Amino acid sequence: MGYSDDSIHQTQISIHQNLLNQTIDEEDPNPKFKSQKKLALLPLIFLIYFEVSGGPYGEEATVKAAGPFFAILGFVIFPFIWSVPEALLTAELATTFPGNGGFVIWANEAFGPFWGSLMGYWKFFCGVINLASYPVLCIDYLKLVFPVLSSGFPHYVSVFVSTCLLSFLNYSGLAIVGYTAVVLGVISLLPFVFMSLISLPKIEPSRWLSFGQEGVEKDWSLFFNTVFWNLNFWDSASTLAGEVEEPHKTFPKALFFAGLLTCLGYIVPLLAATGAMPLDQENWVDGHFANVAYLIAGNWLKYWMEIGAVLSIIGLFEAQLSSAAYQLLGMADLGFIPKIFGERSKWFNTPWMAILISTMISLAMSFLSFTEIISTVNFLYSLGMLLEFASFLKLRKKFPTMKRPYKVPLGFFGLIIMCLVPSVLLVYVMTVATKVVLVASSFLTLLGIVLYYFMNLCKSRRWIEFSGVGDKLEEDEDIVI
Repeated sequence: MGYSDDSIHQTQISIHQNLLNQTIDEEDPNPKFKSQKKLALLPLIFLIYFEVSGGPYGEEATVKAAGPFFAILGFVIFPFIWSVPEALLTAELATTFPGNGGFVIWANEAFGPFWGSLMGYWKFFCGVINLASYPVLCIDYLKLVFPVLSSGFPHYVSVFVSTCLLSFLNYSGLAIVGYTAVVLGVISLLPFVFMSLISLPKIEPSRWLSFGQEGVEKDWSLFFNTVFWNLNFWDSASTLAGEVEEPHKTFPKALFFAGLLTCLGYIVPLLAATGAMPLDQENWVDGHFANVAYLIAGNWLKYWMEIGAVLSIIGLFEAQLSSAAYQLLGMADLGFIPKIFGERSKWFNTPWMAILISTMISLAMSFLSFTEIISTVNFLYSLGMLLEFASFLKLRKKFPTMKRPYKVPLGFFGLIIMCLVPSVLLVYVMTVATKVVLVASSFLTLLGIVLYYFMNLCKSRRWIEFSGVGDKLEEDEDIVI
């Protein structure tokens, strides 16, 4: 009886995953780690929610940039042309290739190790640069209560201390981080639920149709960058696939519920705030929702919303750090970077070296302004997503009969259209980048290419120890199925 190349390849992937698990068991013989609980559905939903959104905090700039009508339209339409395709792609590939490398595995399987490695560096740089913004934002809220943190030495010390404390929570275990995300998500969303309910009698639907105040120029670059930044990173949780309980069943469900939570979390408060309050575009900056809460319900809701903002930022940091750290773990398992980056803690079984490296880089990047961080992240993320869409289409063509626990229900032409629309958006986001962002992104891309060839040199000269899983897989490739 004959077997297709796809069946053989699927078996090799299973062998590869089993070898990774065997390697972990050999290195961590303590039985308490073997029975450690993996991520269940609920914590995974909230980790994805924090990877992508974290709540309506940060969407205010869309109203300032283009007015209520386009802000609402953006958060209604963009999920369908951007978030849904990315989530569907992630559901199919994360369940077909369930490993901690996530998108690195996909690009490697589609186009080979060079592109797999470059995808890893693009996404990692993007993740840790984004990570740098969260402690800074957290201190920006806390300085309203403690003015001494506004600038100078106390500001930098507070950023350093908060980053280290938040990183330690990640070190203590992914399951702890997951259930912490559930608590943080509920508490940070509740003030928006109350604001939306209390504002109902004051809402005038005609305010939603405003194109903005006369004389206020549209800032489309700010508008698209803000919407894009608030609705991306759906694929980031794929790097945790190796830590998820029954990923073939759990991932599609988690992506669906996280998507629903994210979309409602953006649209409902935006409708409430723009419908209940007269428009003053200049006031629509980060943190304006707290002022709206004060005008609608009083100080109690304003303070709750400000506390919720801090908790949301903590959740965003934890989710992003988990993704970046487990991505490094996956790259180490695949042999793209030295084996030491895949080292797990003897106490918590978490990738301590990957968490440490991610934390150190984010601290080094924390001197950048928030606008520069968003723009650079968006550019690098766009490069990675273009490669991700290409990998998705290539894998469908390369392995048409491969077993896919979840499969996007479209033919190949339909998949091309599905990927083409968001790809046009990605190209637009890249064309509006500033010179500083272009230089920074070009440098980081070149650094990723140099690191790929340097790692190959280190591997060939045996200067540094790399994972032996790849070698074991090569020995098994001739197995007759």
